[in-house]
Amino acid sequence: MGKSSTAQQDRLQRTRERDASLGAVRGQAPQAVPSDLDRLIHERIRLGIVSALAVNRSLTFNELKALLKTTDGNLSVHARKLEEADYILCEKSFSGRLPKTEYRLTSPGRRALERYLNHMEALIRATRER
Repeated sequence: MGKSSTAQQDRLQRTRERDASLGAVRGQAPQAVPSDLDRLIHERIRLGIVSALAVNRSLTFNELKALLKTTDGNLSVHARKLEEADYILCEKSFSGRLPKTEYRLTSPGRRALERYLNHMEALIRATRER
């Protein structure tokens, strides 16, 4: 058996062990915890965008970029995903000759964040009850 074959078998074994341990944890979770997590919001930058907009009426692109300590491209991609899901609203304008992009949280975005937070709180309660 070659090195690559042994490494592949080791990886497969680790994957099986990880899946078995996750299955054991899942089996002990109370039914009150929903199994579906909003993957759109769960990603770190997107959660940061939605959370920041939940406590601010609106934020500009540069304010969000500084707050989240991310790059233009990264913020742009994640904001676009949230905009496509109708979680945030993007308004582009000019301040003099400078372009200005401003974001606001929409009602569906606020409801999605509330569902996400409820889900996470249920997971925390379930973990603490064990």
